[in-house]
Amino acid sequence: MATIPNNIQQVRARIAASCAEAQRPVESVTLLVVAKTFPARAVRQAFDAGERVFGENYVQEAIDKMEALADLREQLEWHLIGPLQGNKTRIVAEHFDWVHSVDRLKIAQRLSAQRPMQLPPLQMCLQVNISGEQSKSGLAPDEVLRVAREVVGLPRVRLRGLMAIPEPASTHEAQRRPHAALRELLQRLQREGLAVDTLSMGMTADLEAAILEGATIVRVGTAIFGAR
Repeated sequence: MATIPNNIQQVRARIAASCAEAQRPVESVTLLVVAKTFPARAVRQAFDAGERVFGENYVQEAIDKMEALADLREQLEWHLIGPLQGNKTRIVAEHFDWVHSVDRLKIAQRLSAQRPMQLPPLQMCLQVNISGEQSKSGLAPDEVLRVAREVVGLPRVRLRGLMAIPEPASTHEAQRRPHAALRELLQRLQREGLAVDTLSMGMTADLEAAILEGATIVRVGTAIFGAR
């Protein structure tokens, strides 16, 4: 019978195999355990299995879990990976360690202004609509450099890199293409002198393709907790 610890072990084996194929150290990829819709006790089980980095899509659900797991707060790293509206920026700035889903300059500015001084800078990724889907949020690829240049000048936040949720693809090669495009965008920012190092891309279905194209964070929920 599948259990959360067993599932994590299988996901980590997939990551290790992909890193070996890409000739990358396994430590170069962070597993972000995505717990949306699953209760705090599931997060605690993943913690007991050794995981420390958790992602949430919904702000209030995440805050409820943080409160339920307050005894672990110093050991956990919380990442917001879902859409972020302007009216939720303050609570996010006060509680999260990372935000992957910054899709416009205004959101970055609000997070910067609202990040408490006693906390470390909020780590931030710009979300890119790499597949050009009408239904997805994210910056168009040709907007990324302009926004990134603005964000790196903001206090209390640190731009780390880029995030994308490519449209599903049925073949390994088709999965790799949008991930390669995001990697090339990050490399462009680096050539322009921006100190960015993070590619948040790849989920349960396509983490192998993402790692082969340079992912540094893979966001995995279904393969760990089961179908939602």
